[in-house]
Amino acid sequence: MEAEVDKLELMFQKKNPVTLLKELSAIKSRYQTLRVRFKPIAVEQKETKSRICATFNKTMTLIQELQKETDLELLPLTEEEKTAAEQLRAHMSDL
Repeated sequence: MEAEVDKLELMFQKKNPVTLLKELSAIKSRYQTLRVRFKPIAVEQKETKSRICATFNKTMTLIQELQKETDLELLPLTEEEKTAAEQLRAHMSDL
């Protein structure tokens, strides 16, 4: 990103206004093309995250039901498991 900013700064310093406007127009066009190209990917990514969260929630519910039915008791989570659970919750709240 910083390299792009540096390039823009050099462009502003050395170009005449007409050339600068042409180059800015080309940059804008490229940005719009990339935006259109990546929008479906972003939508698909969001849908995939949503499906993963739904599957995870169903799995957790199923585990809890099985624990109740079998009278199994879980050991307390390790620090690593607690950290992983917190990270997962944080990612799920982003959806």
